[in-house]
Amino acid sequence: MSASTRKILITPPNFDAAALAFLRANGCEPVLPGVAESSLSRDDLAALLGDCAGWIIGPQADVTRALVEAAPACKVFVRRGVGYERLDVKAIAERGGAAMIASGGNDESVADHVIGLMLAVARRVREQHLAMLAGDWSIRVSGDLYGKTVGIVGLGRTGRALARRLRGFATRTLAATPRPDADFAGANAIRLTDLASVLQESDFISLHAPLNPQTRHMIGERELATMKSGAILINAGRGGLVDDAALLKALRSGKLGGAGLDVYESETDPALKPVALELLALPNVVGTPHSAASTREGLARTNLIAARCVIAALDGSTPPPGCLIEV
Repeated sequence: MSASTRKILITPPNFDAAALAFLRANGCEPVLPGVAESSLSRDDLAALLGDCAGWIIGPQADVTRALVEAAPACKVFVRRGVGYERLDVKAIAERGGAAMIASGGNDESVADHVIGLMLAVARRVREQHLAMLAGDWSIRVSGDLYGKTVGIVGLGRTGRALARRLRGFATRTLAATPRPDADFAGANAIRLTDLASVLQESDFISLHAPLNPQTRHMIGERELATMKSGAILINAGRGGLVDDAALLKALRSGKLGGAGLDVYESETDPALKPVALELLALPNVVGTPHSAASTREGLARTNLIAARCVIAALDGSTPPPGCLIEV
């Protein structure tokens, strides 16, 4: 396949004109299916991939070994985003392909969203808004983020972006992370500790860990029981980090003060959709549909990074920092 005819399948929504222009300027022909990624079957995707040299992937596609093997011409698989639990990275590597993520594109957007969720839950924004619509304009006393203890679980790019923002709220910030950076922690007034201490001491807990067998249900019934009474849990990381059924039970019991949720177990297990809906029905839960990274600015950044990853892989040059997934 000549450089001038390299086809790139693009299945995520909102892939902007600037990123498409970048691909074309570098000898690639974007292939846009014209339908939602979630509506494409494995056979649909295999047919679309056909002679494509690369695939920029959204959040809804499962890149299985069977699909990788059905796309022999595809040399690079790039997730527009940072989670790659739905990519069979080993199968891609065994085929001689490259698996990448759009590292660094949406960290700031997600961190902004987390602050928004913290404030919305603590200040009872949803509850008060709905009450006013129903004719009840009475004041409901709420709580501050300012001066509270905030625990961050996972101090990667997004966790760090959140920590920098929290300094403006004069929080006491704790962090549990597998790769502690004492210099960053010291510069941002973070106390590095373990998960148990974060759970026991924090008024707000925000999850920013990857989803893997070790972190699945890292917040379950036992962990929720150790949290401070009235604490607020934020999950804008990955559905599956939290046992949603256990969270529902803890919220209904009054143990927790509330939750801000952008991700849900039901995203990968439709049988759990009723649990997600029950969570969203609670007055002290503020939910969004995995949209934390979906700002105009964040999408533009991740689109361009994903496009740069494709070109780097096909041209044999160095990909953007942190994008190549090591097997």
